[in-house]
This record gives sequence, C-alpha cells and structure tokens, in this order.
Amino acid sequence: MELTSEDINDGAKLPERHVFNGMGYSGENLSPHLAWDEVPDGTKSFVVTCFDPDAPTGSGWWHWVVANLPADVRELPRGVGSGSATLPQGAIQTRTDFGTAGYGGAAPPAGESHRYIFTVHALDVPAIEVDENASGAMVGFNVHFHSLGQASLTARYI
Repeated sequence: MELTSEDINDGAKLPERHVFNGMGYSGENLSPHLAWDEVPDGTKSFVVTCFDPDAPTGSGWWHWVVANLPADVRELPRGVGSGSATLPQGAIQTRTDFGTAGYGGAAPPAGESHRYIFTVHALDVPAIEVDENASGAMVGFNVHFHSLGQASLTARYI
C-alpha cells in the first residue's frame, strides 16, 4: 500500500493548520487530506489512525481514529475529521485521547519534538465492532486480527 497527502510530506514538519487549537497552541485543528492506493486483494474496509508515540504518557497519544471506511474509499478530504467535510457512509470516528471523537491536532509539551504517524490499515472484514466511544487501543486490537496491510506517513512537530 501507499499513503500520500496533499498536506503532509513524510518526515517533514506538520503544517500549522493541522495543529491543535488549545493546550497553548493556536492551530486550526484541521485534519489533513490523505489518499491511498495499491490496496491488497481481499480488502473489505479501512481504518485510518494518527498516533503520537512520543507523548509523555507511557502509552502514546491517539490523535485521530476513523473506522469502517468502505473498501471503495481511497481518500479522506482535508477537514473530514474536523467536521468541515462528510465521512463516507458507514464510517465512524472513535474517541481520541482528547476524550472525544474526531481529529485532535499536534500539541506536544513545550520544547519537545513529537512524531505524528498517520496510518491507513486495509482489513479483511467489512467493519470492526467498535463505536464512537472505543479507544484507539481497542480499535488497534481489532485491526490486529484483520489486517491485510498498512501504509504510513510520519510528520514532526515541535
């Protein structure tokens, strides 16, 4: 699989429009555009996540989780996780570590550089059994048992 974006360059700094608005930051909290192709045969759905493994929690930080994207979907438009575009029918956003469903942008502690890993997962089932209250870890647990492949982009923010 390959994951691309009109907004994020792999290894580059995350643009300000994708940074959180709160916790000392004044970004636009706008979810980035993501597109994927070279999908594995047998793919029946997708999950998209954004995870910060550098958060000082002992378990990282889930910034965005979109589950149950239909198999014919190949991109998410800019802002879909922020409410300025509509998710495909059947897809849901689940709870992030901010405590709510939807995109939550970068907000590392002052002076720290963090990685934000955007990943699309191809699954062998039409949907995983989660709802909007599921944690990123619960979604990840379900993805583990149904993964056909994945692709990631990593952005940094300080």
